[in-house]
Amino acid sequence: MRESAAERHNRLLGLVRERGSARVSDLAGQLGVSPVTVRRDVEELAGRGLLDRVHGSVSWPREQGAPAPTAAGSGSGLVLGMLAPSATYYFAEVIRGAHEAAARAGARLILRISDYRPEEDHARTDGLLAAGAEGLLVAPGWRRPGDPAAYGDWIASLPVPTVLLERQPAAGSPLDGLDRVCSDHRHGVLLAVRHLMELGHGAPLLMARDDSPTALAVRSGYAEALGVLGVRAPQAVIDSVPAEVHPDRFEAAVQALRAAVTSGAATAALIHNDVDAIQVVQRLAELGVRVPKDLAVIAYDDEVAALADTPLTAVAPPKREVGRHATGLLVERLGQAWGAGGEEPRRHLTLLPQLRVRGSCGASSI
Repeated sequence: MRESAAERHNRLLGLVRERGSARVSDLAGQLGVSPVTVRRDVEELAGRGLLDRVHGSVSWPREQGAPAPTAAGSGSGLVLGMLAPSATYYFAEVIRGAHEAAARAGARLILRISDYRPEEDHARTDGLLAAGAEGLLVAPGWRRPGDPAAYGDWIASLPVPTVLLERQPAAGSPLDGLDRVCSDHRHGVLLAVRHLMELGHGAPLLMARDDSPTALAVRSGYAEALGVLGVRAPQAVIDSVPAEVHPDRFEAAVQALRAAVTSGAATAALIHNDVDAIQVVQRLAELGVRVPKDLAVIAYDDEVAALADTPLTAVAPPKREVGRHATGLLVERLGQAWGAGGEEPRRHLTLLPQLRVRGSCGASSI
């Protein structure tokens, strides 16, 4: 299977993280791609703040201009570990927020990436502990509904304070007693469905993946939103897949959406995620379906939705704020472990997404 850009980015970040710095020419050889490709990847990652560039070399970023801690015990000298399923796309912003909060607390953040391989989460977390992590931010690499039960219970027995990121385990499970900070994707979906219906559309069609916790939350949130608004789905959810990985299945999904539009079954759609949404809109245009004239579209994630030919209205989970709040909570827990007094109750902090209105749903932007 051809390696995706996100997978290559994760490998590149892993090499730089292990070494601290590396020459671009050396990275090209180790990654097995051309120097042009590596330079393009480095430019993109540096633009996101994930790498620093200097004279043909790249290095792991240092926090710039971070204020020093203002009070004793505020985190100075702490080492925090973070396990993330990816360092690109959605989780790039979560990681950036965690870096910012750690810097403000005078703490150092070290990172491990699981590449959405939940069977490797435990070993990578052991690596963080071996590297000196005194507290952990954990976003397991779960992809399927059964993954939390198969690959999750060990997290509850970690020997240091732990905060879950963007993961909501089953009620009553061992992980349900941990601190966690999550985006409320059900609320985000409700914002999108309600907005489209207020514009005069019937219930929108959902086109979504099923390969991540966010995708599964969007799907369940869609069913819940329809119930709240008292409407029925125009037809079954259209299963989406990455176009570069499964082009035939992606084409079938686009054709199913086109058929729903041409038959009059749907005049609006919510698409997860916004990379898929951009590609869907491009392909629909080739098939004669115009956005927003024939179909109003809202994307989910808002990573690149604004860059489409017709900028896409999108649901924006508060990704950077998730990283910031989770890190702040972890530093607070570590302060309690070192200080006097009893430990405060565990917290489940849920942050609300925003709807960013652009041209793809036919409404004026806000």
